[in-house]
Amino acid sequence: MIFDRLKRFSIVLEGAERDGPAAFSPGQAVSGRVVLELAAAARLGALRLRAMGAARVHWTESRSAGSSTAYTQSYSDQVEFLSHRDTLMAPPDNGEATVLQAGKHEFPFTFQLPETLATSFEGKHGSVRYWVKAKLHRPWSTVKKAKKEFTVIEPIDINTPALLAPQAGAKEKLARAWYCNRGQVSVTAKIDRKGYTPGEVIPIFAEIDNCTSRAVVPKAAIIQTQTFIARGTKKQKKSVVTSITGDPIPAGKREVWHGRALKIPPVGPSILQCRIIQVEYSLKVCVDIPGTSKLLLELPLVIGTIPLHPFGSRTSSVSSQYSVNLDWLSTIPEQLEAPPEYSAVVSSPEAEQSLAPPCRSELGDILEGPFFAYIQEFRFRPPPLYSEVDPNPASDGIRPRCMTC
Repeated sequence: MIFDRLKRFSIVLEGAERDGPAAFSPGQAVSGRVVLELAAAARLGALRLRAMGAARVHWTESRSAGSSTAYTQSYSDQVEFLSHRDTLMAPPDNGEATVLQAGKHEFPFTFQLPETLATSFEGKHGSVRYWVKAKLHRPWSTVKKAKKEFTVIEPIDINTPALLAPQAGAKEKLARAWYCNRGQVSVTAKIDRKGYTPGEVIPIFAEIDNCTSRAVVPKAAIIQTQTFIARGTKKQKKSVVTSITGDPIPAGKREVWHGRALKIPPVGPSILQCRIIQVEYSLKVCVDIPGTSKLLLELPLVIGTIPLHPFGSRTSSVSSQYSVNLDWLSTIPEQLEAPPEYSAVVSSPEAEQSLAPPCRSELGDILEGPFFAYIQEFRFRPPPLYSEVDPNPASDGIRPRCMTC
């Protein structure tokens, strides 16, 4: 049998770690090889390769009809992202098998990923998976199969105006117990932007007013919401990614968070463009009120893959709106001149006027804001460095003058 002689049949992807799958971005080329190792010569048929990628959802719900009848409703759907086929070894035209000698044989392959792909994902009611499968055929024998999964990560750049915009909100709740009004609790919260990446810290700015007669406890948490869609029906699963708890706020007091830190743990990025699977995040600031339901304030989050630049796009977008003319740099003389006398600079009102910065109308609209720097010219050589040593010492032949004479 051929499979008694087959020592190894596997798929190796370039860029893959030893024990983990390879990771690619949409639009990249995936390269690898199918490795076939034989203990002895064997007659083989075709060697075919197929690359696949799809999102699948499935769940069931129990339905009741009357008091004694019950049935189960099933929901399923699928979206295909990738389908590539290739023949790595074709049988001869005469229909006979190909004879390979003993040893190791490698069959390279490469294919291009589409520009639009959803990030790999594993959820309770669905998944997004990508894999490569090889099939080795031989006449009068079963097909030998090998499979290798790989990861796709859709890039999400948080350096965009939409994801750099601050998020803020406010909410209030009237605490009631046994139809008695116990006062009002209000919360106002703000974060500096909408987009973050795993490992970053979210500074939370919040004010919690407790106008009730009992102490309340503020909390903050990052919530992940998985949404599965099939046949027009949605199934959601929410989980807490991380959370913090503040100190109890006594009755009639106010608590202020001046950038309370909440670190984002390693989590998968948001999935927003898939038709049947969505992964969304939010920051929830809640207040536990004894005797009644919680006060919840939710701010949207997007977990991206490209972190904030040292000079963010918000700064870049502002600077791109103004272009300052730097042609004056070309007028700097190569040979520096000696500085003028002090009296020539400040002795006359005309000189003082010449040192004043120009009027705003002279510069046009390129400079905004109440403060700006004005650089006159680089014509003068700088003064000598200060030193405690007298550069012109007195001669030994000169008798020092008596200051009392």
